[in-house]
Amino acid sequence: MQSYPINKDDMDENAGASAQCANDNAPFKGIVGQSTTMQDVFRLVERVADSDSTILINGETGTGKGMIAHAIHKQSYRRDQPFVSINCGAIPENLLESELFGHIKGAFTGATANKIGKFEAANEGTIFLDEIGDMSMISR
Repeated sequence: MQSYPINKDDMDENAGASAQCANDNAPFKGIVGQSTTMQDVFRLVERVADSDSTILINGETGTGKGMIAHAIHKQSYRRDQPFVSINCGAIPENLLESELFGHIKGAFTGATANKIGKFEAANEGTIFLDEIGDMSMISR
């Protein structure tokens, strides 16, 4: 499968392009792009949408990886299930496990109630782990 990393040059090339779709439920809502590279990305999104495989989306910060992940979700058979996005780089290392997998009351100091994790919240849907590159090597 061909890889299409998203980079800022492609974003600049597409500046001023009209949005692909204006409908709130449209898979490419808010994503602009008329360049050959972006059209290739759109086709790739359509091809992988119904895959049960883990999909790695790489690119520089601010290039729309989350928007692409959401577009994949909207085109998949999971579209009616939750889309859960989590910025892994913003969660302290000592809380990451609890955020992702949940905890029960009393599991650690400060755990005053049961809490479901992001994976359980995304059950049957999609979970987007953003900024995993900002996590420590141990946490990854």
